[in-house]
Amino acid sequence: MHALTPQTRATVDGVIDYARKRVIYEDVPLDLPQTMIELAETASGSISAEGMGSDRAIALFEDVLAPTCLSTDHPGYLSFIPSAPTKAASAFDLVVSASSIYGGSWLEGAGAVFAENEVLHWLAGEFGLPAGSGGVFVQGGTIGNLSALVTARDVARRRRRAEGLPDPRRWIVVCSAEAHSSIASAAEIMDVDVAPATPGEDGRLHGDAVARALDEHGDAVFAVVATGGTTNFGIVDDIASIADAATARGVWLHIDGAYGLAAMLVESMRPAFAGVERADSVIVDPHKWLFAPFDACALIYRDPDAARLAHTQKAEYLDTLTDSPDWNPSDLAVQLTRRARGLPLWFSLAAHGTDQYRAAIAHGIDLARRIADEIEARDGLSLVRQPQLSVVVFRREGWTMADYQAWSDRLLREQLAFVVPSSHAGEPVLRFAIISPLTSYELLVEVLDTLG
Repeated sequence: MHALTPQTRATVDGVIDYARKRVIYEDVPLDLPQTMIELAETASGSISAEGMGSDRAIALFEDVLAPTCLSTDHPGYLSFIPSAPTKAASAFDLVVSASSIYGGSWLEGAGAVFAENEVLHWLAGEFGLPAGSGGVFVQGGTIGNLSALVTARDVARRRRRAEGLPDPRRWIVVCSAEAHSSIASAAEIMDVDVAPATPGEDGRLHGDAVARALDEHGDAVFAVVATGGTTNFGIVDDIASIADAATARGVWLHIDGAYGLAAMLVESMRPAFAGVERADSVIVDPHKWLFAPFDACALIYRDPDAARLAHTQKAEYLDTLTDSPDWNPSDLAVQLTRRARGLPLWFSLAAHGTDQYRAAIAHGIDLARRIADEIEARDGLSLVRQPQLSVVVFRREGWTMADYQAWSDRLLREQLAFVVPSSHAGEPVLRFAIISPLTSYELLVEVLDTLG
């Protein structure tokens, strides 16, 4: 398996040929899922004592397994939050895997860590964070939010111990009732409580609601989480007023910008994110609106030393790393082993330049507003809310959830688009999540036409 033989050469050639074909696919297939029973009939028995050989294994993946995996980079993939990696980023992901780079320490991956930091420092500057800010690429927004909150609690603990105060009976994190589910998940893992603050009628969390929650729960609150673009609606909280409330009470401010914070790269959108520059930590997922492949979340701290105190793992065999002043990414989040998952984004940014990224993000924002106007002009369709970023939520008047689901299933069977129903305030709705620059106005209109 490890020797350089004609067989291993052929295996590598076969895999690279398939990868090349998939990366440059001109008409990416949307594909369809299958049931466990269906796949068991066609794909079982691939693992055996003798092996089936690389040719048969690649054929099994290409012909049987891959067609049951939805292509999140398809222009018609409009559900959840799509992914639309650039060709450069996808191709370079192969290089990252082929290079066997350990991205957890400077000692073992100095060049890779340096390149990742170039991206992180650029993002920090775009978000208005000061010089000295820095962080790490982790798996996704859930791990990014968890790591930031672990750091925030550690800061609060250290402060209380320095003041001779005991920990509260239960630690509390304050966030919007519309916050991403990963915040509740992180709280469950950390065994802390969540105090949800009620957003305003505009869907945004405001500082007055946060202030009330902070005053109610007092010193038990170790962090406030504001959202820079909710998943369901793409709503940006009133971060500036939230920052006022958190700063006045000395509470850590974290911004969950997994989906939406990338919009700050568009100059006209910056006012919507006022206050981000005051955050103690932020996250943004490059595998969403920064056109990198799965999986990558950029976690950035105003003071990375706080994260080191919270996350550095201690062990005798790690002393040579932890006792050095080098920048070790594994000291900054919930992880030790890590791949250099920020390199595909670095390569694509270096190859294309940031102007193309700004234009690609602006495309999604402009297209959302354009299709929202089209929805409002159509009989039987209505917007639930005007889009702020690139998510458009609307309804087909008179339809039930069953109607929406049947329509969604038909749309996927016909391979036109993937649009699953969502809900808001108990009402079934539809939503377009626009990420890919290849998603066109004409395609969205074609989807609307199927609604009758």
